[in-house]
Amino acid sequence: MKASTEKIFTHPLGIMGAAAGATLLWGSAFPYVKLSYKELGIGKDDVFEQLLFAGYRFTLAALLILAFMKLLGRSIAYQRGSLPRVARIGLFQTLLQYVFFYYGMSASTGVQGSIIAGTTSFFQILLAHFMYAGDRITLRRTTGLIVGFSGVVFVGLGKGEASFQFGVAEVALLAAMFFGGLGNVLSKKESEHLDILYMTSFQMLIGGVALVAIGAAGAGIAPFSFSAEAAWMLLYLAALSAVGFALWNTVMKYNKVGSISMYLFLIPVFGVILSALLLDEALHVYVWAALALVAAGIVIVNRQPAKAETA
Repeated sequence: MKASTEKIFTHPLGIMGAAAGATLLWGSAFPYVKLSYKELGIGKDDVFEQLLFAGYRFTLAALLILAFMKLLGRSIAYQRGSLPRVARIGLFQTLLQYVFFYYGMSASTGVQGSIIAGTTSFFQILLAHFMYAGDRITLRRTTGLIVGFSGVVFVGLGKGEASFQFGVAEVALLAAMFFGGLGNVLSKKESEHLDILYMTSFQMLIGGVALVAIGAAGAGIAPFSFSAEAAWMLLYLAALSAVGFALWNTVMKYNKVGSISMYLFLIPVFGVILSALLLDEALHVYVWAALALVAAGIVIVNRQPAKAETA
């Protein structure tokens, strides 16, 4: 089973399908978080409500993965000695990333948040450069990153903004992307010792419960009045987190961080396109140019290197 899984997630089509699938799901989170805030009446100053809603999402996501593991007949019992490992991932990949993400999204636009999400690639590749001896930054990867990030810039131009003004919300989003990149790199390291679904579910459970505790301390445990639509959006956000992180952590386990990180440039593109569809925002020709640049960047980063290159 392990050999077949590795074969799927190291095949070019398997890598592309898993990475693109995860980034599509994550890109859809931007409009759905904004829609959820609107439906539940969560404003930019309602910090505890934001964290509580995030806690609901990731606790539910963890429970969905655990239920899936039970359906597969796999053990969900605590594995002795794994707490420090999953807690460390949960601290960065769930708790700190989404403390900053949910605040940033409450005070920024969906498009701006989507664009800033592209910086996760830089953080992830830079961190891998220092944490993995065999995953160094090369000229080829640098070129691919520049081309891909040009696509992120074009997404911004699609809103008629050639430059961005960074306030507290945007700095918070940038911090979220750093912690997310760090969490991704740590999850690769720990996946050498832990099952992917076990690791993903328990790190989300720890981070989700911590978010609930912080949010409930200021807003109470159940301040929301959930309509059917709000409940459906919460379930969708939880499901996309469960599936997205499971796919991403699996493809990260079997491949070099530097090669996979390029796919994160798809998040802002998907985020903007889905925001246009779900939030009635206008699409421009710049978005299609962005897609072409991102695709070109992926090809450059994942092109087989010359024998002289040691990446």
